[in-house]
This record gives sequence, C-alpha cells and structure tokens, in this order.
Amino acid sequence: MMYSDIPSAQTLVLYFKSKGVKHIVISPGSRNAPLTISFTKNPSFKCYSVVDERCAAFFALGMAQQLQEPVAVVCTSGSALLNYYPAVAEAFYSDIPLIVVSADRPGYRIDIGDGQTIRQENVLDRHIGYAANLKQDISHATEKVAAYGPNLLEESQEAVQAFNEKEIARALQTAFHEKAPVHINIPFEEPLYGRVESRSVKIQESLISFPKPQEIQNWEELAKIWHESQRKMVLVGVNHPGSIDESVMEKLANDGNTLVFTETTSNLHHPNFFLSIDSIIAPIEKSTNVHELFKKLQPDLLVTFGGLIVSKKIKAFLRKFKPKHHWHIDEKKAYNTFYCLSEHIKTSPNAFFTALGFSQDTVSEYKAYWEEVKTQYEKKRQAYLNQIPFSDFTVFDKIMESIPKGYQVHLANSSTVRYAQLFPMHESLKVFCNRGTSGIDGSSSTAVGASIHNPEPTLLITGDLSFFYDSNALWNNHIRPDFRIILINNGGGGIFRILPGKEDTVEFETFFETHHGLSAEHLANMYGFEYFKAENEMELIDNLQHLYDPSQKPRILEIFTPRDLNNKILLGYFDFIS
Repeated sequence: MMYSDIPSAQTLVLYFKSKGVKHIVISPGSRNAPLTISFTKNPSFKCYSVVDERCAAFFALGMAQQLQEPVAVVCTSGSALLNYYPAVAEAFYSDIPLIVVSADRPGYRIDIGDGQTIRQENVLDRHIGYAANLKQDISHATEKVAAYGPNLLEESQEAVQAFNEKEIARALQTAFHEKAPVHINIPFEEPLYGRVESRSVKIQESLISFPKPQEIQNWEELAKIWHESQRKMVLVGVNHPGSIDESVMEKLANDGNTLVFTETTSNLHHPNFFLSIDSIIAPIEKSTNVHELFKKLQPDLLVTFGGLIVSKKIKAFLRKFKPKHHWHIDEKKAYNTFYCLSEHIKTSPNAFFTALGFSQDTVSEYKAYWEEVKTQYEKKRQAYLNQIPFSDFTVFDKIMESIPKGYQVHLANSSTVRYAQLFPMHESLKVFCNRGTSGIDGSSSTAVGASIHNPEPTLLITGDLSFFYDSNALWNNHIRPDFRIILINNGGGGIFRILPGKEDTVEFETFFETHHGLSAEHLANMYGFEYFKAENEMELIDNLQHLYDPSQKPRILEIFTPRDLNNKILLGYFDFIS
C-alpha cells in the first residue's frame, strides 16, 4: 500500500476508508496528484478515470444515485472545480450524496497572477450541505511555507491536523446523514508526487451529532382531515424504484375517494393509478367549461411525496385551484410548489400511510368520474396512433413497447421525459431522470455512471441536443457492452416548437430551436459503439427487434424524425383526446 507523503492527503484517505466511501472518480491533473496516488494505491477504493470534469461529476452522481451512498469526485485546482457545479446543483436538489474533493493552491498563491489559481474556498457554497476548507500542512514543503506564507507557521502541525480531521468528519457525516453534496477543498504545496509506504498520521474519529427527526405530534388531527376529506389527490414525483411498499400502493389504489397521479419517474404502477397527467389536464384546458371541470377535479386534500414534478399542467392547475390542505411527506424537506403547503410531514411515505390508515372501499363519485375519463383517453390514444404519420409521438410509443423487462431506463430532459409521460411503461422497468435542476447537460454521463453497478442492462433515451451537448460522456473506459442509447434526432430543440413563442423564422430556428444537421454515426465509431439508424416506422420496428440482443460493444440507435411535423402531431393528440 502506498500513500502520498502529505499529511492532509493521508488523512482524507483514512477517513474515506473508515466511513465506507469506496468509489472515487478522478479527473487528471497535477495538483491533485497526492490524492490520486493515495486512492489508486489503496485496494479499499475502486477508482474511475473520467477526463472531462463535468462528465465526471455526473458519472459519480449516477453511481451515487444507484448505490444510495456517497461517491467522490476528485479534481485538480482552478477551473476544473467549476465544471462540477451543474452536477452539484443536481445532487443538491435531488438529495444525492456527492462528495466533491478539489485540490487547491496554497492561499499565498491565490490572486498573485499564477495560472490555474482561483478562489476555490466556498465556491459551491449555495448548493452543498457543507464546505470543508482544510488548512495547509506546515510539515510539508516547510521552506516554501516559511518563504511565502510565514504566518502559517504561527500554528502547529498538530493544530492543523486536528482542524482538518474535524472538517473532514463533518463533511462526510453530512453526506451520509443528510444525503447532500459536500465540498472538501485541500491546499497542497509542491512537491506533489512524494510517496511513502507507511502513513505518518493516525486519525481520531470525530462524532458529529445531528438533530433526531421529531415525532409527529398531530397524528389525530391529520387522520381526522384525511378521513373527512371526500376528494383526495395523491401526487407522486421522482421516486426511487422499490421504495414504496406493495401494501401501501395497494391500499392507496383502492381507497375509494383518492386519485393517485403518478409520473413516469415515480416508479409506481397500479391499474387504478393515473399515469398520464397531461392526458387528463389538457382536454380540460381545451373544453368550453374549463372552470367547471377544474372545480370537479379540485381536491380537498392534496398529499405529495417524491421529488420534483414534470407536468407543468398539473402545477398550473393546483396553483389556481388550490386544495384546502397540502401535505408533503419527506424526512428532509418540503417545497411549496403549489403555494398552499400546510403541513411538512417529516417521515417516510410508508410510515405515514401505514400509520394513517385508509378511508373507504366504496368508490366515490369523484373517483368514478375521473376513472371514466382515464379509460376514454387511453382508448383515444390508441386510435390516434393508428392514424398519424411517423413522428416523435409514434417513436415513443414503439420504444416503450420494446424495452425488455427489468431494464434500467434513463430519460434525458426536455422533450424526452415529457413524451415518456404520455405512454405506459412496464412495472419492472426502473426509471431515472435528472429532475433536480432538469438540465440537459449531464443526462448521458449520469446514465453511464448509473449503469456501472446495476445488475441489469441500462437504456438511455435522449434527444439530439442533450446527446451532443454531453457527448464526452462516452469518453471513458467504463461503458458496459450491454449499454444502449436510443437517440431521437429531430434536428434541434423540438420542445421550443410546442412552447409559446414558436415562430417560422430564421431567428427562431437559429437561436431557439438551434436547427442542425448532425448525426451520431461518427461519434459512435470513434467511441466504439455499434451504430444503427431508422428513418421510418418499418426501420424503427426492425432495429428495435435487434437492439437489445447481447453484443460485444454498446449500441446506439439513432432515429430521425420530421422536425416540422412533430409539434403539430403532439398538439394534435391533445385536440384528439379532447
């Protein structure tokens, strides 16, 4: 076993080992050499090399998302750290424990004109659970410290060591306990490549106390409201697969006056659930009696759990037709998404619904009416598919039918996740999407990282802008042969054609839609992927039959769809079911 000869590098490695942080994603650099040496020479860690720091951070985020435990990313000093920020923000809003470790220049080298020196301390402060800014060791490179930062010598190495241990312990316990990203910044002075076989430090385990969750004091009041509410709606956002007990889902599904609205990212399935929210809301928006129908749908009690909601339509509806009560169930936080939050219930959904019990078995008029509406739009969706030409809409229908059972499915943001909301997916599929910030910047990298430790194959469904934006996601040696990408290439940002402001002008195509003529074929060849393409429905069906077959290399299926027609067909669907 080999260690860096710098005490703070040794200390970090020892704390990671003692706390059980096992996976380290490293981007190349010189200033982080003490960390790279210490992690790669220690068999307790599995290290991954990813050159692009933005991709590396999302890669690590994908692993942490799957493992449900902290994963670390390690970078050199300077602008490298700033490339982590998109993934840090996603981790912050998605409650994923990402540990950012940045090597830094000594404080006396900041703002003097040296290259790759920026103000790294607290640079991620607005989107992390804790920032640990370690002190520079004074027992290393002592002559340079005395020459350039003599004030540092006023403190002993023992005091520096004690401070650094406490800060590392606090950061790690925050990551584990609060499921939040944390930042550990470590200044190193040259020389950076010294190695020793025996460590020179011995860590003192520091225990940091966190407040225990408070017991819910008003159970009787909550139960009274629940049982007296005749129109209840349960709305579920991003939810980890398998986290909700089958018994809870069954009782929710059969509660006689409760509508359960789920999204694709909720990973909840039951015939009684409402899985395509926009197919309920859009026809109301287009009806002549909008107010009457929305009042008919308006719940007395809204109960939410899970992460962020995709559907803009349900958010607009509930913000205008507010329920009397809105409860959000989450052990950590509650967002006032609909501007009517009345109760943050700090427990798990399983514990809450098990303790609360359920109202009635008899189906109320409220539930019966909207179940009939659901039945009708499901029939109309198939009728619509039978009469439309090849487009994004038909492509998503065929894709969802084709995915083998048990796959892990990652959805890119923007159009991809919204189209996916309109179609049923098999209950065995595990669905993920970066909905913390809902950006397109790291969907591919997250999917690649998430695939590493998943026993089943992984499928990424993505649009062209998301794919090309994050194409460096394919630049690593960790992609499994059973990794699959379905790329829907409609020649630009198709979502802008269904948003207000759409124009048939050169300016719109250039600056909003960003029309292009790119193909993924050359990227596939460069990165060692097998490449398939489809330009019509027959080619799509044929390729989907073979895409998932076992292979020696990962595969990309690129589907070209009509840019000028997709938005008309999607909007036409809502007209048709209305």
